[in-house]
Amino acid sequence: MNAEWQASESISLMLDTLETWAIVGLSGDPDRTAYAIAELLQSRGKRIVPIHPTAPTVLGEQGFASLADVPFPIDVVDVFRRSESAGEFADQAVAVGAKAVWFQLGVIDEAAFERTVAAGVAMVMDTCPAIEWRKRSS
Repeated sequence: MNAEWQASESISLMLDTLETWAIVGLSGDPDRTAYAIAELLQSRGKRIVPIHPTAPTVLGEQGFASLADVPFPIDVVDVFRRSESAGEFADQAVAVGAKAVWFQLGVIDEAAFERTVAAGVAMVMDTCPAIEWRKRSS
């Protein structure tokens, strides 16, 4: 783990300030981790935006097939994809003007991190909002 990947300033920005979270890989399957994290984000007052090829409505929010299809500003792009395919979503996040990118626990792409941060976009990798909120309450 690289400390830059989990900078407290970036985590605080996303958890405390940014409101609209596009969740790449969110489907309507309640057994998937992305679904549980989407529920947690909603319980913390965040707006979730499902990003999935089939564009399902999840937890009452209309889904979109891609980040480029979202017709309103996205604050955070939260990526539930394997490391080898996650980088393209960081690049798309930068392209659509997202303010931050979050790669979930176990998702690491150092080159994507470098590109994203160099573009002026905050990024966190290899952790989860649930873990970070739990750390704050202990």
